Amino acid sequence: MIWSLIVSMYAVGGLFGAVSVKFISGRLGRKKAMICNSFIAIVAAGIMLTSKVAKSYEMIIVARILYGYSSGLGTSTHLIYLGEISPRKIRGMVTLTSATFGSLGKLFAQFCGLSEILGREELWNIVLCVPAFFSVVHVIALPFLPDAPRYLFIEKDDDKACKKALQSLWGQGDYKQEMDEMSAEQAVIEAAPPKSPLQLLRDRTVRWQLITMSFIYCCNQLSGMSMISTFSFDIFLKAGIPRDKIRYITLGLGVSEIITSISSGLLIERTGRRPLFWGAYGVMSVSWVLVTVTQTLKDSSYWVPYITTGLIILFIIFFCGGPGGATATLNSEIFIQSDRLAALVLTGIQRWVMFAILGLVFPFLINALSSYCFVLFACVCLLACLYTFFILPETKGKTLLDISEEFKAITLCGKSFLEKERVETKL
Repeated sequence: MIWSLIVSMYAVGGLFGAVSVKFISGRLGRKKAMICNSFIAIVAAGIMLTSKVAKSYEMIIVARILYGYSSGLGTSTHLIYLGEISPRKIRGMVTLTSATFGSLGKLFAQFCGLSEILGREELWNIVLCVPAFFSVVHVIALPFLPDAPRYLFIEKDDDKACKKALQSLWGQGDYKQEMDEMSAEQAVIEAAPPKSPLQLLRDRTVRWQLITMSFIYCCNQLSGMSMISTFSFDIFLKAGIPRDKIRYITLGLGVSEIITSISSGLLIERTGRRPLFWGAYGVMSVSWVLVTVTQTLKDSSYWVPYITTGLIILFIIFFCGGPGGATATLNSEIFIQSDRLAALVLTGIQRWVMFAILGLVFPFLINALSSYCFVLFACVCLLACLYTFFILPETKGKTLLDISEEFKAITLCGKSFLEKERVETKL
């Protein structure tokens, strides 16, 4: 019971962190919000480190809540900052670095968790404090970086600070075109002030953006990747892999994630966003179908479990090279400045609630359906493939206002969400 509570508190903290993104990032600015978030992680590490000496489960629970809060707040704020400091031509590549370094962090954690390093019972509190090192680096380095130019221009109305930030980030230049684009977006925002999450849910003009982000986040979490990340040991054990080899396969998965996310960063500005989504989802769906077959035949030969492992690695490669990284890019591109924070609050709430629910449901799902649970994942990936192929607009190289207009033009069965609003306005 205590162990389940400790594990679930991370998701609870993440949920509160996601809810507070709009308030903290809007009030403090992106840079100060990230610095504040790093201090929270350092405090959490200090509590976790001393909990062993104090022999206190309560301290572990508090530390897990703070770690979760830091993750929920930091993930969204970091994506906002990357989206707002990047030039339009390489916006996708820059925001994809969050996925690359996220994969690098997971690999580093897996490496530290090896029994030869820090993965021993007597060192559990130390290995759980490793993230504090990166938070300290964050606190030292961030003050030397400028705040986000879009935030300075649109929300603070400080064009001089914006131009200085642009020159600091992109090099010397006039940047009149970029500031004119921000000015046009600012004019749109002045006509429609920033919205709260509830107001955004009621706004028909962004209905397709919300549906798209909610659907893609849902599909990402139900695609099977969350299950692999959480229950990889059990999955490979049931697949027939020897127990002593599983930890090295897990390290191999981490390496493949990093290589793929780097490759995706190089491809995203060449291929665009849509092919990375529907192409990856298609391969992921086929991978799960084949995993179902190999799991059924796992006792027929000693090499079948290794085929299963190869298919799971193939799935991870296409997930990290497709929706795993491109979703972060899409999130920063399909909402204008006044809607972005509220949208990130909504998607953050969805992500953390589903994370908590799936952590409880997946073990029962695996036990109930056995190898046929992979058929469910295949169906989810197929639905995501069809949605992103037929409905998702391409965002590569377009301004945020252009992207917003493309979403408004989407129709389903010849009807648009804006039709009722137009009729009401006319009346």
